[in-house]
Amino acid sequence: MEDIINYLRRVRRGAMFLIEAPSGTGKGTVIKELLKRDDKLKFSISVTTRAPRHNEVDGVDYYFISDEQYDKYKAEDAFYEYVDSQYGSRYGTLRSEVDSFLNVGEDVIFDIDWMGARQMKEKAPQEVVTIYMLPPSIKEVRSRLENRGTDSREVIEKRMKLVTEKICHWQEFDYVVVNANLEDTVEKIRRIISGERMKRVRQQQGLENFVNELMEEAAAMK
Repeated sequence: MEDIINYLRRVRRGAMFLIEAPSGTGKGTVIKELLKRDDKLKFSISVTTRAPRHNEVDGVDYYFISDEQYDKYKAEDAFYEYVDSQYGSRYGTLRSEVDSFLNVGEDVIFDIDWMGARQMKEKAPQEVVTIYMLPPSIKEVRSRLENRGTDSREVIEKRMKLVTEKICHWQEFDYVVVNANLEDTVEKIRRIISGERMKRVRQQQGLENFVNELMEEAAAMK
C-alpha cells in the first residue's frame, strides 16, 4: 500500500498555495511553521529590482536583479505574476523557479498580495489554491505591529490604513482562516493543503495509470 501512495506522489504535479493577509496578521510566522513541518512544501523566491538589505541573501530572500533583466523577463512572459511600477522597486515570480518544483510533484507556498493572486489564478487556474488569513480583531493587528518593533510609528499608521483595503478582497480567495491562535491556524492550513493534494485533478496521471493496471488485473482474472 505504501508503494502505491509513494508512486502517486511521484507522478503528480505540484500545486501552488497562495497566502494573503493584512500586515500584522502573522502570515510570515505561519508560513515558516508550514515549511518546517512539511518537506514537500517549498517557498517561492521572488525577483526584485531593489537593492538587498543588510541581512538579506541573494537566492535565499530574493533574487536581486537589474531593471534591464526585469524588463527582459517581462518581455519573455517569464513571470507568473509581477508588480511593475515606474515609481519604485519591482517584484515578480518566475515561472521557471516555480515549475522546477511543480514538475517533480512538490508544492510551492507563496507570500503574496491579492493582486498577485489574481494574476496567478488567471495563468494557472487548476494549480493555484488561495488562502486568506484574517486577524481576530483590528486592535490585535495594531498590537502585533507595535510589539514586533520593526516599524516606525509613521509606517505603522500607513500599514493600519491599508488593513481594511486588503480585507475587502477576502471573498476572492478559496479558503479563509482567522489567525487567533498560531498552532490552530497552522493545523487548519495543513489540512487544506492535504485535502487539495488528494483532488483528482492533481493526481490525474498517476491515477489513470493505476486504474488501468487495476482493469488489466481484473481482466486477467476472468
